[in-house]
Amino acid sequence: MIERYIEFLGLDETIELLKANERPLTPSIRINTLKIKVNELKKRLENKGFELEPIEWVPYGFKVAKEPHNLGSLHEFLQGYYYLQSKVSMLPAYILDPKPNEVVIDMCAAPGGKSTHLAQIMENNGTLILIERNRKRIPALEVNLRRMGITNSILINLDAINIGKLTLKADKILLDAPCTGEGLIRQDFSRKKSKSLSDIKKMANVQKKLLISGLNALKPRGKLLYSTCSIAPEENEIVIDHVLKKNPAFIIDKITYQYGVKGLTKVYGENLMNDLSKAQRFYPHFHDTIGFFICLISKST
Repeated sequence: MIERYIEFLGLDETIELLKANERPLTPSIRINTLKIKVNELKKRLENKGFELEPIEWVPYGFKVAKEPHNLGSLHEFLQGYYYLQSKVSMLPAYILDPKPNEVVIDMCAAPGGKSTHLAQIMENNGTLILIERNRKRIPALEVNLRRMGITNSILINLDAINIGKLTLKADKILLDAPCTGEGLIRQDFSRKKSKSLSDIKKMANVQKKLLISGLNALKPRGKLLYSTCSIAPEENEIVIDHVLKKNPAFIIDKITYQYGVKGLTKVYGENLMNDLSKAQRFYPHFHDTIGFFICLISKST
């Protein structure tokens, strides 16, 4: 793992990354504006002794600088007034920006953090189709949908690789792809040693199939947001490069705001598509987040 990091980050940055991975992650919440106004919940939590700091990226996101009580056991949490969510995980739905009248698909929906965020942005209107392959993960998704007051969703137990069987086309698709979770070391130290290069290659094959399926389910001029909680180029830029070079009808969009650092266009001695610089990477030592990757892709016709 470290040898690969040095390849695309260099020695000094790799050392900084490893140091940052040892620091605990500050908890953060996304306020559910379907149920409560931002200022009202902020005031309620502050009256209970919490200290909240705004997240610069998302107007209803807050870092919790002081947590006198367990965030997952408060009345406000049980009522669905907020979702416990890392700040960078709020970006995929926010950047995709689904509209209330659109057909939107979340290809890997459980446990529901990004699904409920999509519904929030859609103001509980339009059609939100939630795909989840693993039947055992569906109960947690259903609980979160009910808790957050989501009413515009249709839940389907299906491997999203087979999304074509639904014979529908979407305006927007979120593919938060299953991955090795190399970016989650700050949350789970066991990930330092639990994954191997063979795991990365296995996941990359799954990611390519999912991305192809998702792109084929887009309407003309539709958009797909690809994200992972991995910093591995093999699961991110190399996957997108492999798929888009074979599918010229799709292009990488520039994300309006530069939240992270640019995606890689050359790695391990291999030249990738220049437009991959429009993708964005997030690192614990740069952005005080988990490791993360985002790329916005459009269908041209």
